[in-house]
Amino acid sequence: MAGNRYQGVILAAGHGSRMGPFGEQIPKPIVPICNKPLLGYQLEHLRLAGVEDVLVVIGHLGHRIIQTLGDGHEYGVRIQYVEQEQRLGLAHAVGQIERYVSGPFILMLGDIFFQVRGLQPMIEIFETSEAASVLAVKDEPDPEAIKKNFSVYLREDDTVRRVIEKPRHIENNLKGCGIYLFDERIFDAIRRTPRTAMRDEYELTDSIQILIDYDCPVRVAPVVEWDMNLTFVGDLIQCSLHQLRALGKTSLVGRNCHISSDVELVNSVVGDGASIPHPGRFERCVLLPGASVEDGLDHSDTVFTDAPLSQGQHPAAGLSV
Repeated sequence: MAGNRYQGVILAAGHGSRMGPFGEQIPKPIVPICNKPLLGYQLEHLRLAGVEDVLVVIGHLGHRIIQTLGDGHEYGVRIQYVEQEQRLGLAHAVGQIERYVSGPFILMLGDIFFQVRGLQPMIEIFETSEAASVLAVKDEPDPEAIKKNFSVYLREDDTVRRVIEKPRHIENNLKGCGIYLFDERIFDAIRRTPRTAMRDEYELTDSIQILIDYDCPVRVAPVVEWDMNLTFVGDLIQCSLHQLRALGKTSLVGRNCHISSDVELVNSVVGDGASIPHPGRFERCVLLPGASVEDGLDHSDTVFTDAPLSQGQHPAAGLSV
């Protein structure tokens, strides 16, 4: 186990602008996946690797993240919150935590749902290879998924020679997945990182490439089995369906729900305190905590929330994908 040598860091300051009104209500890092906050899964991954102290970088609706996760006791960790006042890219966000870090740390991007084999192999590679960084990777058969993340190219000795953010051309199937293990050398690289022309931000992949160019070894660990960046509302449904299968369930109902006996749930998740008082069929749907659907209609591929989604739109209308 990693013990207290390693800290955890989760970047959770982003704004879910491409989720529309939904992103204005709920920070992506605490969107419930099968009635557990997204960050709850990440904290459990860290704890299973022996990490006990976690920094969570917050920004957009950060108070809601604090309300949801508290001090981390429920997940067996101790959480300290750090606010990122400006959103200038992932490298900038990592730079904000330098004064809080006293050794190597495992970094996770807080808007990605991960299914992992465990993070311990990253630690083992880090400790046996004197690497400056270990990147979690996945053999990704879908080129479009690589284009939305970053590609990784290896030398013959399996060290990383190149990382490319959101590549246009794909030369292999090795995708970087948003989990990293760094030592303090990453902060020197971040100070040398320029803003990019593509997004006018400080890209973490540029900082990693600087490590490589300065002959600081970077290695990979294929620990990710499945991952999805929660970018659009439909991604919440896909993550929920994947987790339902992992749990061996076809549907899941939270606590204190009011559901008519004539309601049919098919591959759907109902959050705590939700209400479906009239008959209806719900297929591939997610009802967030407190949502109420009273129209008595059949629904599919829809997310329901407990608050108005936009002016003039009733919450029972949900968000279709």
